Amino acid sequence: MAHRELVDLLASLVSIDTSNDPLKGRFVGEGEGRAVFNELRRVGFEGRLLLESGVPIILGIRGSGRPISLFMAHFDVVPPGPGWSRDPFTLHVEGDRAYGRGSADDKSNVASITLAYLSASISRGTLIVAFTGDEEIGGSRGAGFLAGYLKERNLWPDQVINGDGFLSSVITRRRNAFTARIMVEKSPGEYEGCTASREFHARTLNKETMHSAYFVPGVDVHPLIAASEWARTTRIAISALSGEWVKSNVIPRKASVKGIIPGNCSQKGPVDWGLTSLVRALLPLSRAPVPVSLYSDFGVTINPNVYYAENRWHVVELDIRAMESDKENIENSLGKVVEENLSGYKYELEVRGGKGYLYTSRGARIVELALAVNKRLGLNPDPVEGAGASDSRYFSTRGVESIDYGPLGGNVHGADEYVYLSHLGLSMEFYRRLMEELHQK
Repeated sequence: MAHRELVDLLASLVSIDTSNDPLKGRFVGEGEGRAVFNELRRVGFEGRLLLESGVPIILGIRGSGRPISLFMAHFDVVPPGPGWSRDPFTLHVEGDRAYGRGSADDKSNVASITLAYLSASISRGTLIVAFTGDEEIGGSRGAGFLAGYLKERNLWPDQVINGDGFLSSVITRRRNAFTARIMVEKSPGEYEGCTASREFHARTLNKETMHSAYFVPGVDVHPLIAASEWARTTRIAISALSGEWVKSNVIPRKASVKGIIPGNCSQKGPVDWGLTSLVRALLPLSRAPVPVSLYSDFGVTINPNVYYAENRWHVVELDIRAMESDKENIENSLGKVVEENLSGYKYELEVRGGKGYLYTSRGARIVELALAVNKRLGLNPDPVEGAGASDSRYFSTRGVESIDYGPLGGNVHGADEYVYLSHLGLSMEFYRRLMEELHQK
């Protein structure tokens, strides 16, 4: 069981709504950052609150000189989304599980790094902790800004330990993340046949998360990709598409299609040929031949997670994960599929993101130290790959030995997210011991 102070700090952090919700135009700002900062100060943390283009960054520094270590995490979260059986912004402790939005991703790491930082005994070098407010929307004004900030002040880290995992394992590889936005012009018309509708549901095997990066093609079922296959098979002319859209990196729990299927029913009604072609294109888009630079256990995943109508356009946002840094390669690969499937309509394709991937060899000193600490704690002694992207890429791509870590939990980016309290306590101990390994003579 985690220490009471740790659980209380996590509870106070979960109670602060730090959702970044692009679909609703809601973003974490100074108010949320100051609320988090005040909770950390309440337990004895001393540091400063920075703002970069409105994004809050909490920074603490102990010691001076080399080596310099950076321990960081993020306090923003994805919107709660539907399906919760509990208040997402109240920590509910039930046995060894603590439920709440951010309990695993990523306020557990903010809490455990903070208390480790306050209790670690260090006698050499500089220990830095930083907590950012925009990881869930790319991290460029949080961790991206932080990288430049530290570089300018001669505080460039020798190693980065990024608290953004929920496996209680040392993560040494993570794919790059891109977002593609495909817009197809509305093309209303009429069609005669048999009216039809069908609802598709997400199914994720062997995991408790709706995080798009952890989706495994061929094992899991994506509702919008399933809807696309059905639309291609039945040749339905689509009149409406709806679903439980949360965010571009969150698998929707369900999607519904309505329209008219070819047949002798003599039922005539309005349809939209632009929307029809867009939905039919989603299956081949999810299998676009994206090139990669390095191996990944997870390969490439391309998931259409959000749909909306905007003025005269139908818009779909796709979450793309690949061990590749060249955005142009991604755009070219998707462009060929789009041209093949949407050539009869006016469309636009935009690819964003691609800040880099995490890749640190097992032989790196930080990896060896972290694995040794994990083994002493009775946890996994082998490195693993994490499916989702993380802020460590802002340092890993610039030559800094980096790892990700975090306590075991589940339902990340989904309803009833939770962390195991026993692992929460172990994560705090992992961070404390690793800080001391790096900063004691």
